[in-house]
Amino acid sequence: MIESEELDTRNANRKPVCITLVILNEKGAHVGCKEKTVPFLDKSIEIAIHDGDSHSNPDVEHLEDIREDTSTNSIPEKDLPKFGEPLQNVTAPVGREAILQCVVDNLQTYKIAWLRVDTQTILTIQNHVITKNHRMSITHAEKRAWILKIKDVKESDKGYYMCQINTDPMKSQVVYLQVVVPPDILDYPTSTDMVVREGSNVTLRCAATGSPPPTITWRREGSEQITLPSGQEVISFNGSDLTIARVNRLSMGAYLCIASNGIPPTVSKRVMLIVHFPPMIWIQNQLVGAAIGQTITLECQSEAFPKSINYWMKNDTIIVPGDRFVPEAIEKGYKVVMRITVKNVEIGDFGSYKCVAKNSLGDTDGAIKLYHIPHTTPMTTIAPTVPLVTIPSVQRSGNYRDTKPHQKPSVDLLPVSKNEVIVGATSNLWNSQDPNKDRSKDKNPDHNNYRSDGPSSPHQHEADHLTDHDKSASGHLALAWSSFLVSGLILHTKLLV
Repeated sequence: MIESEELDTRNANRKPVCITLVILNEKGAHVGCKEKTVPFLDKSIEIAIHDGDSHSNPDVEHLEDIREDTSTNSIPEKDLPKFGEPLQNVTAPVGREAILQCVVDNLQTYKIAWLRVDTQTILTIQNHVITKNHRMSITHAEKRAWILKIKDVKESDKGYYMCQINTDPMKSQVVYLQVVVPPDILDYPTSTDMVVREGSNVTLRCAATGSPPPTITWRREGSEQITLPSGQEVISFNGSDLTIARVNRLSMGAYLCIASNGIPPTVSKRVMLIVHFPPMIWIQNQLVGAAIGQTITLECQSEAFPKSINYWMKNDTIIVPGDRFVPEAIEKGYKVVMRITVKNVEIGDFGSYKCVAKNSLGDTDGAIKLYHIPHTTPMTTIAPTVPLVTIPSVQRSGNYRDTKPHQKPSVDLLPVSKNEVIVGATSNLWNSQDPNKDRSKDKNPDHNNYRSDGPSSPHQHEADHLTDHDKSASGHLALAWSSFLVSGLILHTKLLV
């Protein structure tokens, strides 16, 4: 191992530089001196080398790294050393190892050195490391490649490096070491969580370092849109500063500052934008009816941030939760659904109810009127006696299912009272016992899918027109319908016979 002081070629224009090289082995260090001259960076630098006394210790390792005679005037150009291939620029991530390779053919007894150009510092000569930087090492491969290795690369290591042959004049090649650094977001001036009032302007900032310089992209969590000052809505925004004009509650949430420069990993920082605003209430149903003994639920919706205190009032008195009054609040972000359930409604429960929301910025309320709906007793209408009417045959149109030319229809005439007509083939399309029922909801316009308890009658369509004659008398309609079916079926039977 060789320990040495760093050789700085900036001293080349001054007096000769003497660098002490101490050879260490298991038998100790040996001191001797002879001067040799070697040109680097096209300057002659005198180096005093103490290589020991070989007679006093035959095991001493002698330095032969520097040529005694560097004159090349008498050597033909074809016999001089030359570079076997051009140097390739190297890119290395910070913290990794950088490898710089210099290939030289026909080196003979000439020497190779690696230098740092920007600092004009000799790093290695042949197989020896001159610099004090212990992260650097030199290896010789295949008798023609001189490889400079830099471990745990730092950003300060980037720059130009020279591989030099100590011919006269010297020959050299230059390589650039690019050290890339993954992005890193700075704590300052990057924004932290921000609290603003609704309607104000806000700017979110993000700063990051890295090599190459990273690009900054802003996004919202959940891929929600960002509203720019121009009014344009975008999913992402490129730039270190994101400005939101006239911020509102819809702008509240998490924003992501993402820094990327192509060197993994990409990093991000989460910035919460909190918007403060006073409570707001809206009510979908302001009038709600209920009967005595019924259970009813009243509902309000509110928005507020900071979160509001919510409660219900009746007749300017706060409703205390109990067995019959059950309030509840369903929260989702800054939104709250307020409900109160009144069980087994009593006469004293009717009146005006208020839902109230309060926070540090203000308060508001909304009113719901609960009114009484009286019970109604259903009435049954008895149809008057109406003579049976025979309806003439009408030509059948359309397709009727389950109708065969030689099949006798099944008619079941049951004993009836003077106010009742019961026919086995009566359709279930309309219930005459319910005068308020909308018959149009029961009638199927598709006659092919017409439903009845018996075979289809060719006069069923005409019956629809008859029933519209007098909709106010449900009994007349029922008897007319029954009479129509009976006459139609009897006529159909006669035709078949």
